[in-house]
Amino acid sequence: MNLKQNLRVARSAGVSCNCSMEMRSRTAASPEIREFAKRLVIYEAAGDSPPGTDLPAEVRVAEKLRQPLSRLAGVSGFRALLVRALTLAKAQAPGLVSVKVNPDGSLEGLGESGNRAQDSETGVILIAELLGLLAAFVGGAFTFRLVLDVWPGFPVLDKEPWRKNDHDGPG
Repeated sequence: MNLKQNLRVARSAGVSCNCSMEMRSRTAASPEIREFAKRLVIYEAAGDSPPGTDLPAEVRVAEKLRQPLSRLAGVSGFRALLVRALTLAKAQAPGLVSVKVNPDGSLEGLGESGNRAQDSETGVILIAELLGLLAAFVGGAFTFRLVLDVWPGFPVLDKEPWRKNDHDGPG
């Protein structure tokens, strides 16, 4: 089932999505969400890589988000979300032109340019777009809780970006 079909099923079950106008007009993740994504990538980079791998932190972040989001939206739903995030990110970072999303939702080509600083920046842009889209679809509070479930030790700042334009209500 793709993301569009998932939304159709959700609407028929009485779940509303107030994000359609926001999604159509959305062109880039906010600077706050980009900063949040950068902090998340730095946090992941400071952690241990899985044994036997040398994956960049940006790829590890995407992989760690893939598991719970695939359970939530299905593999095709997650893949659709990541493809859209990649499309938005490519408009801001041409270095992502060779990156693609595989059918299972994994990324191919991210972090392989040979320029680690550029790879890191383009990866942060992609993660920011993914988080921004997710927040637009399911709300900032849910997105924030998901991040904290995946990274329980992630340091929380007093004011995170999710509450500003959130339909989840206060706090």
